[in-house]
Amino acid sequence: MSHGLHPRTTLLVLTALNFVNYIDRSILFAVQPLVQHEFHLTDQRVGWLSSAFFIFYMVAAPFIGPLGDRFPRKLIIVLGAIVWSGATLLTAFTYDYWALFIRHVIVGVGEATFVTLTPGYIADLFEEDKRGRMLAIFYLAIPVGTACGYLLGGWLGPAHGWRAPFYIAATPGIVLAVIMMFLREPERGRTDTLQVTAERSTFLGLFRNRAYWTASLGMAFLTFALGGLQVWMPTFLHRLRGVSLQDAGLLFGGITVVSGIFATLLGGWLGDYYLRRTHKSYYLVSAIGMLFGLPTMAMAIYLVGAPMYPSIFLAEFFLLLNTGPLNAAIVNSVGASIRGTAIAVNLLTIHLLGDAFSPTLIGWVSDRTSLQTGCATTIVAIALSAAILLYGMRYAPPNPAERAGVHA
Repeated sequence: MSHGLHPRTTLLVLTALNFVNYIDRSILFAVQPLVQHEFHLTDQRVGWLSSAFFIFYMVAAPFIGPLGDRFPRKLIIVLGAIVWSGATLLTAFTYDYWALFIRHVIVGVGEATFVTLTPGYIADLFEEDKRGRMLAIFYLAIPVGTACGYLLGGWLGPAHGWRAPFYIAATPGIVLAVIMMFLREPERGRTDTLQVTAERSTFLGLFRNRAYWTASLGMAFLTFALGGLQVWMPTFLHRLRGVSLQDAGLLFGGITVVSGIFATLLGGWLGDYYLRRTHKSYYLVSAIGMLFGLPTMAMAIYLVGAPMYPSIFLAEFFLLLNTGPLNAAIVNSVGASIRGTAIAVNLLTIHLLGDAFSPTLIGWVSDRTSLQTGCATTIVAIALSAAILLYGMRYAPPNPAERAGVHA
């Protein structure tokens, strides 16, 4: 370890920031029916709030990525955290739909600065065969932070109004951003050992990098399913299954926390463990997760009564199993010199094909048929993800053990 560089401390602070990131973006989902009632909104217009967030999030990413490849990343990450936290606080002062819409735009741009640069930052802290586990820890924030957003919104919203949770959620991001300023930034590429090639180290070569693109497209359709599930499941439980609004947020939040913690950590560990045996490991673990996610997602949407709840748990478990392996596959598929740019293109891809429009599409289908039919579009996305990842296994870069065998 380089003098003054504390990888695990930095990972802890970045994970805490990511945790706050997902709380801030998911609170609205838990209080969505309250917002609909106050502003008299259709499902499609509510879906546009999340779509606005992701559209500006993914549009900002291609500008942030190249900046992160050329300038110190820490300052950009800190500024982004302050911007999205400030916009979260201002949400409590919105009293019309378009002000709420603009809030989502600002939060999207702020969070893009963080999410674009942090995976590459973590990759420079840890060796290639540890990144599945380290990124799994970082991405625990997806289920845990999202669930806490549901829990916070579901607890405070019905009792104190939908604006109350946003007051609570705004402060931690600013505090963590200040702490981040005192941590040393790692040197780019300090832990990389893979051979530098045009496909791995140049922008034009990136578009011929099949390991990168199969992982990115598999992640895109996973993101479609997760985005739709996270935005609409509390409303689904409330409207179609007769669960109270408060209980729907708390129930789905609780399921997400438990399934997400176990699935994310297990997926990262499995990816790293089998990487010692096969370079296909990250793709294989992710594909298996998607294949098991197919029937469990169908049961979550169509079953009624007690069996529905374990089905929701299993659907989330198998989808979130892929978090560590897929993100490790992305960062390992490219070199440090273009990692920020590559992650920016990845973010543009996964949100353009994924959750930038899946909430709106589900809302559009719901307005014309039913919310159940709208949610069923996620099943198709899961099948596409599984097929792409199975195909992508052939393009995975060699693992450290295989490279050692070549050079022995």
